[in-house]
Amino acid sequence: MKLDEYRLQWRVLTFYERFEQIIAHILSVVISVIIVVSLWQLIRAVIALTLSGALDPLDHAIFQAVFGMVMTLLIAMEFKHSITRVMLRRDHIVQVKTVLLVAMLAIARKFIILDPATDPGRIAALAAALIALGSVYWLMRQRDDPVDAAIAERAARDREKRD
Repeated sequence: MKLDEYRLQWRVLTFYERFEQIIAHILSVVISVIIVVSLWQLIRAVIALTLSGALDPLDHAIFQAVFGMVMTLLIAMEFKHSITRVMLRRDHIVQVKTVLLVAMLAIARKFIILDPATDPGRIAALAAALIALGSVYWLMRQRDDPVDAAIAERAARDREKRD
């Protein structure tokens, strides 16, 4: 039944929409391969560290390496999710909020793998970028979901009354 629906939908798509769907499917496959390979490398690294007795979560270098790989996987999966939404025709383009979320995840990953000797200017720049991205994400969320905005505003007023 689903195949018939897709065939019917395919017929009514414009040339560009078909092109977009083909590109989205190709990107989805490529990112899926990247996710599987990255997961395999993460599993191998954790097993190797465990067998060698070097898996010490308190060791900063080990923490950076393992959680850097985990964050990379999360970023790839979020990106894959946004492409899947395009493929399922829920969205015609990748949503700006998703791009902002992926960017925030990438900066969070950068903070996790940051060398302790990093100069303060670079850390401040990363923090400023994260605050800017988070602010834009919050503003877009407020705009897109007025119900959540009203609930948050009411909760803030209630807190002020209690204080």
